[in-house]
Amino acid sequence: MKLAEALIIRADIQKRIEQLKIRIMRSAKVQEGEEPPEDPNELIQELDKLFLELTKIVRCINRTNASVEFSPGRTIADALAERDAISAKRNALECILEAAAIRQERYSKSEVKFVSTINIKEIQKTIDQLSKEYRELDAKIQEKNWTIDLME
Repeated sequence: MKLAEALIIRADIQKRIEQLKIRIMRSAKVQEGEEPPEDPNELIQELDKLFLELTKIVRCINRTNASVEFSPGRTIADALAERDAISAKRNALECILEAAAIRQERYSKSEVKFVSTINIKEIQKTIDQLSKEYRELDAKIQEKNWTIDLME
């Protein structure tokens, strides 16, 4: 199995867990004298099995990411950490940009006027560059995921 396939399976298990949680919550409490739509104890057993599957697949994914070389001197795990850092920095700058954006909502000249203390144009340029770096790195990671066999 390729790493990309394992990632798809992981996402599917996570989705099934969320759906199962909703079903359990619907069946966890009923009006006295009523029957739940499904047996919550059976659903909880199914949930336990899904978590075991999830743990197994995540261990294999993590083992593969930590062992396989992405580029010279860099593992897939290193590339994922770099991608996450780029994303976090971009998101932080977007929040700063939003805070610095001036919206003039003054109704008279006597009201307080706000001015930006940062160079919005430069920050937007940086955000655009980070977005490009993220896309390029993510594409390389996705490509690599389809060529690497999952480690058991």
